[in-house]
Amino acid sequence: MKSDIEIAQQAELLKITEVADKLGITEDDLELYGKYKAKLSEEFLSKSGSNKQGKLILVTAINPTPAGEGKTTTTVGLGQAFGKLGKKAVIALREPSLGPCFGIKGGAAGGGYAQVVPMEELNLHFTGDFHAITSANNLLAALIDNHIQQGNRLNIDTRSIVWKRCLDMNDRALRNIVIGLGAKADGFVREDHFVITVASEIMAILCLAENMKDLKDRLARIVVAYDLAGKTITADQIGAVGAMAALLKDAIKPNLIQTLEHTPALVHGGPFANIAHGCNSVRATKAALNMADYCITEAGFGADLGAEKFFDIKCRQTGLKPDAVVLVATVRALKYNGGVAKDDLSTENLEALKKGIVNLEKHIENIQKYNVPIVVTLNSFVSDTPAEISFIENFCKERGCEFALSEVWAKGGEGGIALAEKVLDTLENKKSEFKLLYPDEMPLKEKVETVAKEIYGAASVTFAPAALKQLDKLTELGFGSLPVCMAKNQYSLSDDPTLLGRPEGFDLSVREVYVSAGAGFVVVLTGAVMTMPGLPKNPAAYNIDVDENGMITGLF
Repeated sequence: MKSDIEIAQQAELLKITEVADKLGITEDDLELYGKYKAKLSEEFLSKSGSNKQGKLILVTAINPTPAGEGKTTTTVGLGQAFGKLGKKAVIALREPSLGPCFGIKGGAAGGGYAQVVPMEELNLHFTGDFHAITSANNLLAALIDNHIQQGNRLNIDTRSIVWKRCLDMNDRALRNIVIGLGAKADGFVREDHFVITVASEIMAILCLAENMKDLKDRLARIVVAYDLAGKTITADQIGAVGAMAALLKDAIKPNLIQTLEHTPALVHGGPFANIAHGCNSVRATKAALNMADYCITEAGFGADLGAEKFFDIKCRQTGLKPDAVVLVATVRALKYNGGVAKDDLSTENLEALKKGIVNLEKHIENIQKYNVPIVVTLNSFVSDTPAEISFIENFCKERGCEFALSEVWAKGGEGGIALAEKVLDTLENKKSEFKLLYPDEMPLKEKVETVAKEIYGAASVTFAPAALKQLDKLTELGFGSLPVCMAKNQYSLSDDPTLLGRPEGFDLSVREVYVSAGAGFVVVLTGAVMTMPGLPKNPAAYNIDVDENGMITGLF
């Protein structure tokens, strides 16, 4: 059996100009990065307007498990299946982070015969967007410390600097550091912190900005610190906005690549969904909707994280309204939720399936709260049995969901036709009446409680004293109308990763709250979630290599 990277390396790619031509995009509308990737030019984005509006399809999933779910694989395969059916579709995905690529999860190009390519370039440096975001973030950090060194005209309280440096790599040793050691000229000594680039506010801003003006307005609003009187200090006051925007000038343009079957894919931005808002850029999504009849996009991790944030943050800020949701599950993952060990998942076990399917049930109920029609799909494995598939299909239909088996990993677009037909039928016959989970005017504390109880299934929420003070402070400063961006472990509906299935009656713990004013949301840290992940005992980096001919191996 060929590996994902072998399949990708043996694929015959079209020149990206040929892929663009399918969408009526000329070479003059592209900024080429070699033969197989390009950015959409600012001129094209500004002239494309919004005269045409395709259907918006969101792909999400149950909570991730070691057994795998295949959300990106399903997204890519569905786009390829639309092409097989003669439908004009564009896929809109996030860019992979180097953190999981060299850590444990691997890349994010899909898998098998449902991948976006060039796979190695996408998973590594791609077009440099993440490097630009990292540089802009750290420029702001440097300007803050330089401002203090040069006299601190703004009276910044060095104990209340909230802006953190970032790096797109899992590096736990950088979570808590001390800077400024050495001579007087080396700066003021203070505690500092790093977050992974995909959790940074600059990443969120890039993904939510509509254009350069909106980008600069958002950058200006970033709260970097508080002064000695407790008032906010912004990036605009530090004088950082113009230089940051210059670093992000190209990064704000969506990237165009292709699938193995030459379906166009816009891959742009990459915030994590467990510690950030988990959606690709607004610019890419809207461009896809203008270019094609169907935009197929995804949101990170399970629907309790990515989909909730897609709805309550991205759609709230942009006016986007999803027409249908594809909810991805696997027989293996549901049995894992039912208590089966990873090594035993290939054996038929209907009892475990009945126990574990409650995780899928909760995600179905959650999406139904937004009044969007759902198609449940099983990402197929050879170990799945007819009895297991039939049980899940009947379970979904009893709850008003369409159901389809997906075989895109093994068969590419051909294996996604059944799913594509169900999605098309749903779009035709079931109207989306999309609504948000909570109103803007709801107090921040109640917004947190609403997400915790309605989406996660918590019985209560416990706020650390510091978190309560932060909520009061942010409300007093005028940020009370913003949505909340919950940072929570991805493996469970609760904040305890060991609680699988559908935990109930638990207490959600909130330890810290801070505002991302430029992104337009309030971040809420729950449980023990980290904004700078660490590497596992045996990171994927150990298996990655490049031979004397430049051929990369071990990347997945």
